[in-house]
Amino acid sequence: MTSSSPQQIDCVNPACPNPANDLGQKYCAACQTPLTYRYLWAVGSQAAQFPPESLIADRYYVVSPQIWLDTTPGKPPALPQEIPQAILPYLKLYRQRLHIPQVYGFCPLNEEDTEVLLLENVPVNPKTGQLYPTMLESLASATPVRQVYWFWQILQLWKPLLELGLTSSLFQPKNIRVQGWRIWLSELYGDQSSVTKPDLQDLGYHWLTWAGKISLPEGQNFTGNYVDRLKEIGKLMRVPSAEVNLIYAQLNRLLLELAGQQPLRLRSAGATDSGPERSHNEDAYYPTQADLPQPGTKPVPNSLVHNLVMVCDGVGGHEGGEVASQLAVNTLKLALPNLLKEIAAQPDISLPTLVSEEMAALIRVVNNTIASQNDAQGRASRQRMGTTLVMGLQLAQQVPRADGSELPNSHELYLVNVGDSRAYWIAENYCQQLTVDDDLTTREVCMGRSFYREIKQRRDAGALTQALGTKEGNFIKPNIQRFIIEEDGLLMLCSDGLSDNGWVEKSWAEYAPPILEDRVSIEDGLKAWIDLANEKNGHDNTSIVVMRCRISPEKLVLFEANKLPNQEVLDGEMSDASKALLYDTEAAVVNEPQPVDKADRQGDNNANNANKIWPAIATFFLILLVGGAIALVGFWQLNPEGFKQFQEQLFPSDSPEPSPESEESAS
Repeated sequence: MTSSSPQQIDCVNPACPNPANDLGQKYCAACQTPLTYRYLWAVGSQAAQFPPESLIADRYYVVSPQIWLDTTPGKPPALPQEIPQAILPYLKLYRQRLHIPQVYGFCPLNEEDTEVLLLENVPVNPKTGQLYPTMLESLASATPVRQVYWFWQILQLWKPLLELGLTSSLFQPKNIRVQGWRIWLSELYGDQSSVTKPDLQDLGYHWLTWAGKISLPEGQNFTGNYVDRLKEIGKLMRVPSAEVNLIYAQLNRLLLELAGQQPLRLRSAGATDSGPERSHNEDAYYPTQADLPQPGTKPVPNSLVHNLVMVCDGVGGHEGGEVASQLAVNTLKLALPNLLKEIAAQPDISLPTLVSEEMAALIRVVNNTIASQNDAQGRASRQRMGTTLVMGLQLAQQVPRADGSELPNSHELYLVNVGDSRAYWIAENYCQQLTVDDDLTTREVCMGRSFYREIKQRRDAGALTQALGTKEGNFIKPNIQRFIIEEDGLLMLCSDGLSDNGWVEKSWAEYAPPILEDRVSIEDGLKAWIDLANEKNGHDNTSIVVMRCRISPEKLVLFEANKLPNQEVLDGEMSDASKALLYDTEAAVVNEPQPVDKADRQGDNNANNANKIWPAIATFFLILLVGGAIALVGFWQLNPEGFKQFQEQLFPSDSPEPSPESEESAS
C-alpha cells in the first residue's frame, strides 16, 4: 500500500514515552536517543515491483526498488522456525561480512505463504538510502591502486564462493558494489545446476571484460602499463588447468608495486580508562604514552611505535585478566621484531598466506605463555586468566621493481583478532568494522544453527568462544586479514567498553573528522571518545588505540583548536602535524616512497653520510620557516594593530627611497 501521510520511524529506546518520529530526524524528539535507520535489501523480482513510498506489512517503507527501510527497528524481524536451505550460505559466510550481506528476516506478503527475504549489512549509503555505485561505474574515476585492489578482493572471494556454489554472484555487474576501497555484494546468486559448473576460466573472461573498461591516463606510466598486466593475469586464468598460486602471486606483486609508489605517514596513540563502575583496569594497549617518542627526541631505530597497535581486554578478574593482557602485549612487543627480520630476509615478497601463517604461530606462542602461567598457578576452568587481542601491524616490505630499484613500503596492514575487541577503518565518509567477534553469536550463525537477530536475544550471546591463554595453542585459531592502506583514514582498535551497543557506529562521524583533519590531536580525540564510552556504556574498562594513516601530503594547520563533545581543548593548540614538523620531523614523514637501488645501498658509508647532509639542512630551514610562519600568524592574531605598524615599518608605502648616504648612516 502507498502511504498518504508523512511516514514515521520509531525510536529504539524501549522506555521512550513517545517513540514515533518523522522520517529524516536524527534524534528522537521525546528522549533524544539517536534514531536507527536500517536500510535493507529486499530479494527477488516480486519485491522489486513495489513502488517507492509504499509501506509493506505496516512496517517496511520502500525507499527505492528493493531498498526498504525498517520503520520499527527496535522490534525483532519475523524469522522462520527452521532455516531454509537456500539461505544457509549467508549464515556460513558470516565472517565475510565486510563483503557479503547477512539475513535480517522475512516480510510476509498478503498472498498466502509468500514472503520476501530481507538482507542487512548491504551496500546502501546510510545518508542517502541509495545503493553505492557498481565497480564498473567507478573504475574510470578510481586510482590505479584502488582498481587493482578491487580485482584482488574479487580473487579473494572466489574460493569461498566456489566452495558453496555461488560464483555467479561475481558475474553480475550490478551486484558488485564499492564503498571506497572495498568490494561489497548486494546479494548471493547460486550457480545454476548444469553439466559444466563455473570455473577459473569463467572468472578470467569477466576479468578481461572489466580490465578493458580501464583507460591508462595519457602521459602517465604506472609500473609499465598496469592495465596490460591485469589483462595478462586474466589471460592466465583462461588457460585450462591454470595455476591459481601463480595468479595470486602476480596480482599481489602488481598491487604492492602500485601501493608502494604512494607516500605513507603513520602516527599512533592510545588511551585507557577503568570506567565509572570498575575499581581496576584489566585492559592493556600499545603504544602507551611512555612508548611514544617525546618532542625533541629522535625516534628509536627500527622502533614499531607507529607501525604497531594493540588492544587486549583481560578476562579472569583482578590479578588475572590484567596480568594476561599485559603479558600478551609485552610478549608481542619483544617477539615481533624478530618476525619482521625473518620476513625482511626473504629474497622475494612474502605472500599474505605465508605472513599470516607465521603470525598465527607467534600468536599461539603468546597463548601458551599465558596458559603456562595458568598451569603454574593451578588455575582451571573459569578461573583461568586470559585476554582478547586485536592487533594492527603495518608491514613495510621492500618491493623490487623491474629496473632494479626497490620501493621501501608495501603499504600492507595485517590485522589479528582473538575474542571480541574490534578494529574499525574510518575514512572521510564511512566507518567499516573490519573484525568479527569470537563469540557465541558468531559461532552459532557460522554453523548455520541460528539467525543473527535471533541469537542476539539470548543473554549469553556475547560469551567468548576463544581468548588467549584459556586453552592450549593448538585449539586457538586467530583471525588474520591483510589490507592495503591506499587512502587517508584511521585504524581504530578498541575494547568492548566503547564498541558495545554500537557506539563506534553512532559516534564516528562526530569524533573522527577532527582527528583526520588535524583539528585536534589524536590524544585529545581519544580522551573525548573514552568520555563518551563512560557516559553511554560505563559498565567496563575502555581502551582505544588509533593509527592515523595519511597518503595525501601532510598539511601545516594553524588554527584555534575545535572542541569535541565531552572534551576541553586549549585554544591555539597546534595539530599533530604541526608538532611533528617542529619537533619530530622524522616521525612525521614515514616511509616516503623513494626508489632504492640495490647497488647504491652497498656503496661506502662516507658517500651515504654525505648524502644525508642536504636533507638535514633542508629540514633545518623548513623548521625555521614553519616557526617563523607560526610566530607571524600568532603576532597578527594577538596584536593586529601592532602587526600593522610592523608591516608599515617594513614596507613603507609613501616614503621616498633612501639615498645611499642615509643607508650608509643607518648601517
